Amino acid sequence: MQISNPLTVAFGCDHAGYPLHTLLMDFAKFSSYEVIDCGAFDQSSVDYPDYAKSVSKKVLKGDADFGVLVCGTGIGMSIAANKHKGIRAALCVTEYEAMMARQHNDANILCLGGRVIGEGLAKQCLLAFLKSEFLSGRHLDRLKKIDL
Repeated sequence: MQISNPLTVAFGCDHAGYPLHTLLMDFAKFSSYEVIDCGAFDQSSVDYPDYAKSVSKKVLKGDADFGVLVCGTGIGMSIAANKHKGIRAALCVTEYEAMMARQHNDANILCLGGRVIGEGLAKQCLLAFLKSEFLSGRHLDRLKKIDL
């Protein structure tokens, strides 16, 4: 029997996302995922694009299987991460969206808004994202149209 290695998830946030970022990293560790903390490391004001870039690089290099980015609304992080070729960052506010982001869009970074989503729902979104698999098939053809 082959034992698979746990998935590695790179986490990043800005000052507004710091509390949820910390909670989700602890939850991921508790759920047996490997975690890379790309910061921020406290609630001092920082620029979210720096952390989106750091997490995106970890995913693109293969150091992490997936990424999670948290800012106040998740919007800035998703915009910044999607500027990196090969990144498909999805801003999700429901468990269903997180699952569909993986299944239909092969998203590799989950974006959440620390000021707009509750802790319990954020945990559900994280697990739905990490446990869902890309369905490929007709969805692959659509993704090819995005990756020009």
